[in-house]
Amino acid sequence: MSSKIEIIQPSGILNGISGNQLRREVSDLIDNGVEILLIDLKEVTFIDSSGLGSLVSAMQIAKTANAKLFVCSVSDQVRMLFELTKIDRVIQTFTDQDDFKQQVLTTL
Repeated sequence: MSSKIEIIQPSGILNGISGNQLRREVSDLIDNGVEILLIDLKEVTFIDSSGLGSLVSAMQIAKTANAKLFVCSVSDQVRMLFELTKIDRVIQTFTDQDDFKQQVLTTL
């Protein structure tokens, strides 16, 4: 059985408004049977506390549905924020989509 995989690519600033959109998109995808989600942050220039909360909420939505959520392509600013808030301990990150495919998809 193959897993249903989707990649979400937000851009710009991840704040309360865009974070809510991201959370809704994650919820809709999971409701439609997606089992693995990758959020590619390559085009995200800044994440505020609301955006960070949205990522955590998206992770909880995925976990509740027995789905998996991963993040890739984090900028130095985002990586520092993840480390300061210890989110990097609960959300697995990858260098880029190729790294994700190599490490996750080969194990399915």
